[in-house]
Amino acid sequence: MITGGNGQLGKELSRQLKESHSVISLSRKELDIAENEKVEKIISEIKPDLIIHSAAFTAVDQCETERMKAFEVNSLGTGYLVMSAGRVGAKIIYISTDFVFDGQRHSPYPEEEKPNPQSIYGLSKWLGEQFVLQSRNGTIIRTSWLYGHDGKNFVKTMLDLAKMNKEIKVVNDQIGSPTYVNDLVETILHLINKKTGIYHVSNSGECSWFSFARTIFKEAGANPNLVNPITTEEYGALAPRPRYSVLEHHALMREDVKPPRHWKDALQEYIRKESYK
Repeated sequence: MITGGNGQLGKELSRQLKESHSVISLSRKELDIAENEKVEKIISEIKPDLIIHSAAFTAVDQCETERMKAFEVNSLGTGYLVMSAGRVGAKIIYISTDFVFDGQRHSPYPEEEKPNPQSIYGLSKWLGEQFVLQSRNGTIIRTSWLYGHDGKNFVKTMLDLAKMNKEIKVVNDQIGSPTYVNDLVETILHLINKKTGIYHVSNSGECSWFSFARTIFKEAGANPNLVNPITTEEYGALAPRPRYSVLEHHALMREDVKPPRHWKDALQEYIRKESYK
């Protein structure tokens, strides 16, 4: 069973899992995870073996102003799923985020690093993690800078801007790892029958949003010099972002799961597929 079935991750999970599993993918309309009674009813009816929980309130700046919603969905909603999963004996895989970290490190974050979220979004997702950690059969997968072929994301926005041939400004002092949703899902599939615990899954390598944007422009055949660097302060987003949130892949390697390829290779494939759509 997949929650958040209409999101870019939910849709790709459904596509890849349907090849080898019986899948029930539920959108927010079909299952609002913030409603405990509905969660309990649906899970007791479906009795899934595995729940991949990708539903979340991910509008980072909006979470700062809609705090109640952030905690109801990302924290309590996860708790309801964990409890209901326990009742039917289902394993749960919770998709979490690099935003649980404060961004103060200068080298990749290992799975055992103590989280210190700086935003409401990060805090609400970290509280969701606490529910999963109390489950006997729960796994947390943290990922970062996710983009895919469904819905809005940074890469699609940059590709649209590249066509307009105008100068743009992009933050240059936040470092992370862009992650192609197809690669994330492929790795999740390898983790389904592995040991429960915390895993970091992102494409390999690191970059700033600015260098990521320049690479997108270049790969799309646009002029990368149209992309100009600005600071986080100049951009002025409402929610604080981690300045450095590259994720280490120790747990994957320990379980003999190959970490996803370099983000540049993934981006090239993504752009090629988008141009054929």
